[in-house]
Amino acid sequence: MSIRHGLLALLERGPRYGSQLRTEFESRTGSTWPLNVGQVYTTLARLERDGLVAPDGEDAAGHTLYAITAPGRAELHAWYERPVDRTNPPRDELAIKLAMAVGAPGVDIRAVIQSQRHATLKAMQDYTRLKARALAAIESGQARERDDVAWLLVLEQLIFQTEAEARWLDHSEARLVRLAALAAADTGATAGTAPAAPAADGPTPPRPAATGPTTGTTGTAARTRRG
Repeated sequence: MSIRHGLLALLERGPRYGSQLRTEFESRTGSTWPLNVGQVYTTLARLERDGLVAPDGEDAAGHTLYAITAPGRAELHAWYERPVDRTNPPRDELAIKLAMAVGAPGVDIRAVIQSQRHATLKAMQDYTRLKARALAAIESGQARERDDVAWLLVLEQLIFQTEAEARWLDHSEARLVRLAALAAADTGATAGTAPAAPAADGPTPPRPAATGPTTGTTGTAARTRRG
């Protein structure tokens, strides 16, 4: 999350002081990434050091105002035009957790996946409810429509992100089931035994799940998107 460029974007609309920047940043993003005042002023100090902002007097209450400079405006618009760099993806706690859980003694990785799936789908439902409120605010023509539109975009990104996470969890579980089946087959072959063939008139054993989203979760995600 580029706090640096987010503050520059707000300062392009006019001089502001630290607490005001924090409030406007959280309003624009729906408090998804909350800031503290110390973080804001630390970032402002670095922006001032780099010549991207400059003090611009005080307001009536004695707050020090900051204004964006010409180099700061150039940096901001270069940021808008520059694609987000994916060569060094941010650390993802869930991916690290599953990677460490694979083969860990005493850990039921499928239980870990199922627990996370429940939390992910709940988050998706919560985001969808918030999206409905944001849409209602926009359609009502409230004065802060720009912030509502910005919050709507953030919410939809979160919804798409949780949908992708749910699909990845389904895929991971199916992958583990498939690998476990292969490992069991290899163990049986090493021991010199072959899996028993199904009876001619009996039901065919189920095949391991394919490596893709399961019907249940996919259906939930689809219903969420339609909602």
